[in-house]
Amino acid sequence: MRGARYGSIRCMARVMRGTARNSSREVLRIAMVIVFGSINIDIATSLDRLPERGETVLGHGCVISPGGKGANQAHAARRAGASVAMVGMVGADAFAAPALARLREEGVDLGRVGEAADEPTGCATIWVEEGTGASTIAVASGANMRATHSQVAEAWLDTESVVLLQHEVPLDENWRLVERAAQRGCRILLNAAPAFPVPEDVLAALEVLIVNEVEIVQVAAHAGGGDEPLRSLPEWLARRFGLTVAATFGAEGSLCHTGREAIRMPALSIDPVDTTGAGDTFSGVLAAALAAGHELRDAARFATAAGSLACTRPGAQSSQPAWAELATAAAAFPPRG
Repeated sequence: MRGARYGSIRCMARVMRGTARNSSREVLRIAMVIVFGSINIDIATSLDRLPERGETVLGHGCVISPGGKGANQAHAARRAGASVAMVGMVGADAFAAPALARLREEGVDLGRVGEAADEPTGCATIWVEEGTGASTIAVASGANMRATHSQVAEAWLDTESVVLLQHEVPLDENWRLVERAAQRGCRILLNAAPAFPVPEDVLAALEVLIVNEVEIVQVAAHAGGGDEPLRSLPEWLARRFGLTVAATFGAEGSLCHTGREAIRMPALSIDPVDTTGAGDTFSGVLAAALAAGHELRDAARFATAAGSLACTRPGAQSSQPAWAELATAAAAFPPRG
């Protein structure tokens, strides 16, 4: 019965959003992007090659920088011009301030970021392979597991809001926020990363599901699509749940499927340095572009270009392009296709 409730809520939300959009069809509005998610400090080591199990490999340096999927996506959305609020938790420790530093510098609203007295700030250990940019990441969640949906102000949730979530905070809190946001007519985007199953009633409430080629397999399998070929999964999920699937395929680019239309965007031709934050950059820029009123095709173009550019520099947030660079790169994409 919960799924039926979400379905009826989603239909109401579409009517509410449609009314708002039709009243200002010719104007690109700047809506708020509300990011509910993780805030980490990243400790990255550059290696000649990634170690085998049980092996120690000497690195070439260590960089400490802000990260976390939620914070990375909030940072990317802000760099792309959106008005952004970050909602999450940090610890009462020395890592809290540097974890929030870039968000604060960019003007992200941090008023709903809480402090956990009993848990440290989340920390990710990242190994980056020189030459390929491939990375392996382990995350200690820490204070992120104290984040609650109630931190999101009710006044923020309306038809002009875009809510962006990931899987690095308690999943039950995510699903509670999805329900609240759907009731208020928000546009809801879920980046299903790291890969965990997503309840079908949650999928039915989403406008956009963002996944890579690993995550889409797990989400689809849990929803009954385990026998579908990989490249058919975006359409299968889009049709089954009435949403848009934005799937990223690394160097091949992205595929967005609405259930009726497939939008393919090639990745930029680059020499990768560090792929760590590419998916988060894609997600944040996609949310920012949709919040600004861009059509899905243009939003996918901006997001795919941004994800490519993020691979050309080290770091997660430090690699994300500003709007001027992003717009120039996106102009190289075909307008249709």
